[in-house]
Amino acid sequence: MNIALQEKQSVRSLVSEAEWATRVELAAFYRAVDMLGLTEQIYNHISARVPGADDQLLLNPFGLDYSEITASSLVKVDFDGNVILASPTGYDFNYAGFVIHSAVHRARHDLICVAHTHSDAGTAVSTHKSGLLPITQNALRYIDDVAYHDYEGVAVDLDERERLVQNLGTKNNMILRNHGLLACGRSIAEAYLNLYNLEKAFRIQVQALACGDDLIEIDPRAIARNREIYSNGRVEKPTNGYTSDMEWAAMRRKIDRLDDSYAL
Repeated sequence: MNIALQEKQSVRSLVSEAEWATRVELAAFYRAVDMLGLTEQIYNHISARVPGADDQLLLNPFGLDYSEITASSLVKVDFDGNVILASPTGYDFNYAGFVIHSAVHRARHDLICVAHTHSDAGTAVSTHKSGLLPITQNALRYIDDVAYHDYEGVAVDLDERERLVQNLGTKNNMILRNHGLLACGRSIAEAYLNLYNLEKAFRIQVQALACGDDLIEIDPRAIARNREIYSNGRVEKPTNGYTSDMEWAAMRRKIDRLDDSYAL
């Protein structure tokens, strides 16, 4: 029996079926972010709330590349930073990641998953005074659902959590100025969709500004129309109905075809 399989059997026997399912899905999210090229070596983090626990979350072990993350390797930690279930890899969690993610999960019980990235485009937009610009349909989808938090240095001070969640408010995404992005969701599928779409909007914005030409401003009436459509969930839907799960399921199938070891 290989080591990865031994770890899977050991960890799975210690957690509920609901937690194991969350672990598998979260590990798949890490692999998706790696496939999309949004990683920064062993840094950054994606967290998920542990099912049935109000004060526990799952984080990546600090030392693994996203392509190495598995369901068994995740660290379970409470909101005070106590390790509830260590990673069999021997790696601990990233403390700055804990500060950021515990802040959001502690304050926003409606959010199940939080993803933090330092992508090139996302970090570039985080340095723009105007933030996300309403210049594309991709951006308009999120223009009213993005908050901003000023940079305070590496997030290792617990007192920053209060300011971070105050700035996040009721929004589901946040640009950390001069830093990166937080994309959150009421499910792992929704967090993935928010991250994917925001990153695309960021890339387009950076490319458009790099052209040096004047940008076409979208008619305010069209912006208001999109605001109404998205706020009411009135996006064009296929006959079988649309949810964020559809995109996530498609990405999961792609990951499974290439490498399904995340489920170990």
